[in-house]
Amino acid sequence: MNQSPEDEERIEGRAQLLPEEETAGSDDPHRQAEEILRDSDERTEHPEETGEDSTQTSTAAERPQP
Repeated sequence: MNQSPEDEERIEGRAQLLPEEETAGSDDPHRQAEEILRDSDERTEHPEETGEDSTQTSTAAERPQP
């Protein structure tokens, strides 16, 4: 997969493991970063599609109404 310089910069930044990730270990921090960012981008671009599958996001019925 060809990645833009901006994508590669994001991946390299995220590949720096967080303290809890260091404790748990990672066989491939770069690949882990790619997957984390891919998932994050998908959730950002399509919240209505991914929100139902996530325990971290609320459903439309659970969100406060303006």
